[in-house]
Amino acid sequence: MSDTTASPAAAGAPPAPPVASDHIAPMRLLAFLIMVFGMFMAILDIQIVSASLSDIQAGLSASSSEISWVQTAYLIAEVIAIPLSGFLSRALGTRYLFAISAAGFTGASLMCGFTSSIEQMILWRAIQGFVGAGMIPTVFASAYTVFPRSKFHIVGPIIGLVATLAPTVGPTIGGYITDLMSWHWLFFINVVPGIGITIGVLLLVDFDEPHFALLDHFDWWGLAFMGGFLGSLEYVLEEGPRNDWFHDDSIAIFAVVCVLSAVAFFWRVLTAHEPIVDIRTFANRNFGLGCMFAFVVGIGLYGLTYLYPRYLAEVRGYSALMIGETMFVSGVAMFLSAPIVGRLMQKVDMRLMIAAGMLLFAFGTWQMTWMTRDYDFYELLWPQICRGVGMMLAMVPVNTVALGTLAPARLKNASGLFNLMRNLGGAVGLAALNTALDDRTDFHISRLHDKVTWGNAQAVDLLHTFTQRFQGLGDASLMAMKQLNQIVHRQAVVMSFADSFLLMTVMYIGLSTLVVLLAKPGNPMGAPDAH
Repeated sequence: MSDTTASPAAAGAPPAPPVASDHIAPMRLLAFLIMVFGMFMAILDIQIVSASLSDIQAGLSASSSEISWVQTAYLIAEVIAIPLSGFLSRALGTRYLFAISAAGFTGASLMCGFTSSIEQMILWRAIQGFVGAGMIPTVFASAYTVFPRSKFHIVGPIIGLVATLAPTVGPTIGGYITDLMSWHWLFFINVVPGIGITIGVLLLVDFDEPHFALLDHFDWWGLAFMGGFLGSLEYVLEEGPRNDWFHDDSIAIFAVVCVLSAVAFFWRVLTAHEPIVDIRTFANRNFGLGCMFAFVVGIGLYGLTYLYPRYLAEVRGYSALMIGETMFVSGVAMFLSAPIVGRLMQKVDMRLMIAAGMLLFAFGTWQMTWMTRDYDFYELLWPQICRGVGMMLAMVPVNTVALGTLAPARLKNASGLFNLMRNLGGAVGLAALNTALDDRTDFHISRLHDKVTWGNAQAVDLLHTFTQRFQGLGDASLMAMKQLNQIVHRQAVVMSFADSFLLMTVMYIGLSTLVVLLAKPGNPMGAPDAH
């Protein structure tokens, strides 16, 4: 499907890059792979600290509410910067924007490792997320402008694999690093690769030319409104489940700021001569629907990366390292299925692949609806394999359907919007899952307490067993009651996890039917590079 909507933002843009031949120059491929590794680092750092927050909290003497901001600050800054990267990429060019992002990310990583207080850590994590965010959409845009469309079956799975694999293996890598060395190395490990990426990009990337005149028209008001809108939205989604949503004054205030800033932002981007983000790209049918599917993929990608570790920690009592080793299954499944997905894209309607990926993902979550407190590595094996393969089957074709048929002049802006939708999907998914877990846990505790009464013979027998076990250790009756209460609470937690998996199953089955709304994409791998 060709893009027919004119872009006001493209009026002053540099000319489209020359038509690529079917041959991929080795140095150009090397430059692209260097950029892909930079994107991997930026996405990885969202989740790499998740398994080590308790170690960081102890090292910085932070409170439980403060330590959550180690991730929240990064996410808020990244969400604001991702759509901004489209304008900056056109103004500065791929080479300079990526080099600045990589160098800034590296410097901020170094400072994160040296921090001695939680305030410093939050500041440098925000800087790390903001400057590093430019690497993510720049890689997506480059993949669909630098290479001939006949090679999309090669570059598409590469970026799809990195975008899904990085957050999946983040807890695994973070757990290993913290266990072998210390949490400081979660950040120090970025320094040497970051320096290499910066130098490599400066030496090898020649994909386009900068258009510095665009900086004269930079829309500062648009940036302020976008920052208020996306930053406050991310804050509400992150902090809402922890603080009872709008019953908390700060969340209610930020919700109002979000609404007002959103109105101002959309007015600005629709009226400004050179908008900071060109939202008219959503008028392209496949791009708009592709962003919706990216949003949904984000829910599954980040949602299950959150649900599985939380279950393993709260119910199974796993350490960070054990959680990482269990979660690694999904990463292996993604890695092994990526080349197969690339081959299928040449032969199968991509709409069918997206639907199949979502249904396979739904099958994996459905298997978890029967979970008990005894679910361990082998019980989680096939659900995780289904998740990994399903994610690749859905993600890679969605990338190509949304971005692979846009005109090159629109890709830099569109890539920022596309990646923003995936991250927002993750934020919304985490907020919804957190809320569902809390609400369903309360519901099941209430229901189980109604059944665990003196009239329940099984409960009475279990209580007597515990009482006998604790004889001579103190107040045996009280200790037995506490033990029974812990069992009830743990069972309620397990049931709430099962409910959350069921919620995701229903959602993905329903959304898989929406692929019929996509215009049938031509085979971009075989299409000429007509711009």
